[in-house]
Amino acid sequence: MELNQLETFLAVAEEHGFSKAAARLHRTQPAISQVIRKLEASVGERLFDRAARDGSLTAAGVLLRDYALRLLALRREAASALDELKSLERGHLQLAANEYTCMYLLQAIDRYRRDFPHISVTVHRMLASRIPEELNLRTFELGVISYRPDPAQFRTIAVYADSLAFIVNPRHPLAGAKRVSINDLGAELFVAHNVASPLRQKVIEAFQRYRTPLNMGIELPTIEAIKRFVAMGNGVALVPHLAVARELETGDLVRVPVDELEMKRVLRLVLRRQATLSYAARAFLGTVRTLAQEQGPPFHYQVERAD
Repeated sequence: MELNQLETFLAVAEEHGFSKAAARLHRTQPAISQVIRKLEASVGERLFDRAARDGSLTAAGVLLRDYALRLLALRREAASALDELKSLERGHLQLAANEYTCMYLLQAIDRYRRDFPHISVTVHRMLASRIPEELNLRTFELGVISYRPDPAQFRTIAVYADSLAFIVNPRHPLAGAKRVSINDLGAELFVAHNVASPLRQKVIEAFQRYRTPLNMGIELPTIEAIKRFVAMGNGVALVPHLAVARELETGDLVRVPVDELEMKRVLRLVLRRQATLSYAARAFLGTVRTLAQEQGPPFHYQVERAD
């Protein structure tokens, strides 16, 4: 049973005859009769009362007419939905990020939603190390990470240049310093992020290299908790600048430069190399590119080469 057969069937039923249906469909009457015979053969029932001359339906024909109307309505609805996807009047954008990289997404999503208000957006929170694996499982289309995964499997676009920030409470003795050395931090109580990461390891190695004690006496599960705890006057911390930009603007926290801890990070959008992105995801990449052009550094849009 094919949809074009059902269209012909409905035309005959609505026009109450084969000849009028043929004229409506711009086909010959024998062609219309042949389509109906094939449809009747496929369903195993007579659909029209051949004894009547007004195209009367049999009981089977009446039953099939209701289903045919619903099926063709669904086809029209599907075609309309696809047109809406293309015109971005509907759709769903699926992204992934961890607590830190999600901070980059906020401004991009804000701009995206203003441009495409009918597209719903979901950001899945997960460890950055899991994002490539989940991309391969098609859980989402785009992820945000701070490292380069296997270039044979994934494409990456550098979108933001960040740095490590040493932060203190405004009342801390170091708050007024223009610059300090890593050796000045041996007596400080560090509030650390208890999630293992390459950045955490780099910090530990830097303190070891300069033979300076690193007292991570307090470890908390989120960057947000670390920021609040330090702002309350408890210890110091090393966090991504992006994560504390607002608190630095408001004066709730103070950043003190440390030469030996000038660590840069590049945030990247990552997608499967062979992925066919949805219209919503393609539009998001366009928004990210526009954001970089308008804002300038630290926002970027640089497609990274595979080699």
